Amino acid sequence: MTQPVKPGNAADNRMEVPRMGERSNEEIRQEEPEAYSARLHDSRVVRGLYLTVGFAALILGVVGIVLPVLPTTPFVLLAAACFARSSKRFHDKLLANRTAGPIIREWVEHRSIRRQVKRWVYLLMALSFSSSILMLTSFWHQVMLAVLGITLVAFIWRIPVRDSDPDP
Repeated sequence: MTQPVKPGNAADNRMEVPRMGERSNEEIRQEEPEAYSARLHDSRVVRGLYLTVGFAALILGVVGIVLPVLPTTPFVLLAAACFARSSKRFHDKLLANRTAGPIIREWVEHRSIRRQVKRWVYLLMALSFSSSILMLTSFWHQVMLAVLGITLVAFIWRIPVRDSDPDP
């Protein structure tokens, strides 16, 4: 795995250096938490504001799960950004969440979402908006929801897509 330094060589004082591409998955996984470490703000007042906005965004994101008008993902990403500046504990909890964590890490690393996630977003939006439109009796409310749904689809469509990494 490593190339030992031969005695008498000019590089006797150097440590053994691993060859390129020979890092184990365990070494890479150990570095991941550092890549997403929170950079807390210096001011306690500003941290408190970030924390408040983060919880408000998280609550809106949770409400957005059941309401078709509120998109969940942007609010969860906003909460993650606020928690990164206000509370390492809440930021780490959000990253450890089995549903939100991978989406947040994907956004932080690649500024994109996976194709599978985007398909789920389209499906759930179509189901929630169409059922809401069918339940309304007012034509103008139906038009308003349709316009809002089309606007959200256009917003989601603009987010870059990244296919999942192929398994080795």
